[in-house]
Amino acid sequence: MNTDNWLEDTRTSYDTVADSYADQVRNLLDKTPEERAFLALFAGLVRTNGGGPVADVGCGPGRIAAHLCELGVDAFGIDLSPGMIEVARRDHPGLRFDLGSMTALNLADRSMAGLVAWYSLIHVPDDEMSSVLTHFQRVLRPGGPLLLSFHVGDGQELKTQGYGGHPMKVCVHRRRPSQLAAWLNDAGFTVETQRTLASAESRLGGLLLARRRSDVP
Repeated sequence: MNTDNWLEDTRTSYDTVADSYADQVRNLLDKTPEERAFLALFAGLVRTNGGGPVADVGCGPGRIAAHLCELGVDAFGIDLSPGMIEVARRDHPGLRFDLGSMTALNLADRSMAGLVAWYSLIHVPDDEMSSVLTHFQRVLRPGGPLLLSFHVGDGQELKTQGYGGHPMKVCVHRRRPSQLAAWLNDAGFTVETQRTLASAESRLGGLLLARRRSDVP
């Protein structure tokens, strides 16, 4: 499957479905107590470490950043899709949402107290994962937590329609927790907690909480 234009395809697809997607996922956290528990654990780690800014990378319509703010975290969102950023700003007018890509994070080195990528790595090709996680490591403070959620499984599929029946062209990657853990270790992270579960967020989802190691540059 050709992934050369994956960033452009992802941007265009989520611009197209932004409103429908936001309507579909708006209240999912109300139905997912285990996911809320992981977000609360993440928020507690950020506060224990002294607080600071937290980026929700691939924030979509902003629901996770908004939830983290309710937990007392100074969270903001970043997304590739201008349509998603528009929806996030509309639905959460008091919060910050920036246009940007996880492949080239426009954030200073060691400036973030924490990072979240909530089902936003699912369109990143395998050969781009090392670069993305290296960016995550670069912008996180030593000891800072990283929370990932993802679809568990093997292989990939091309999604051509979704969220209200609108056309899309995105490759959806399913991955094993062990593979993500290996990539994270190579990028300078230590995995502390992981969970696999079925919920309203994913038919089979993974949650993985890691920390940026202090012994890496």
